[in-house]
Amino acid sequence: MSIKIDQIIMSNRKTIALQITDDGLLIVRAPLHLDEEKIRKVVIKHKKWIEEKKKEIERKDPKFSKKEFVNGEGFLYLGKYYKLYIVKNQSQPLRFESGFYLSESALSKAKEIFIEWYKKQAFEKISERVSFYASVGGFKYKKINITSAMKRWGSCSPDNSLNFSWRLIMAPLPVIDYVVVHELAHTLEKNHSKNFWSIVKMLMPNYKKQETWLKENGHLLRL
Repeated sequence: MSIKIDQIIMSNRKTIALQITDDGLLIVRAPLHLDEEKIRKVVIKHKKWIEEKKKEIERKDPKFSKKEFVNGEGFLYLGKYYKLYIVKNQSQPLRFESGFYLSESALSKAKEIFIEWYKKQAFEKISERVSFYASVGGFKYKKINITSAMKRWGSCSPDNSLNFSWRLIMAPLPVIDYVVVHELAHTLEKNHSKNFWSIVKMLMPNYKKQETWLKENGHLLRL
């Protein structure tokens, strides 16, 4: 049985990387000089891993459904689902008050409006949490950036700038805190050494619970 490659991305990278997306698609990232035959050989070699990853995605429940922006649809915010209401005569495009109220006139740009709202909330909440944990742990960082990363929840640049995906704002606060602590720990330890995990555990003894939540539910944190 052959394995379908959904997309091959060629670049200046030195090695091949295989990725199974949240929708179960196989994406191969390969060096420019590699021909398709060699790429397929690598894919076949990792057939068992690919099949296991696809089965893992099939087992995930609930499964992600692309948002349609209709009345009654649920949208995540800080780990809870809130209903969407399409309303008339609302001056602002999107309002949140124990539910999302989207102006009927903004429907054509609903996704962009939601992302803008999420980004604003992410910056405010994550900045607050970074400030808190930096104070508690004595960490120093340069600045906070909110990104649109799909897979990388957070990262720490060499200059100790902290980057966080806006999608994190959909997760429960303890999960956000875990990612914040994780990246702050990288300001002291740039790798995932034993010392790094000791720093994380000191600030968040139950970090593995939050890490597991992200692995199991991260596919839901998108529109």
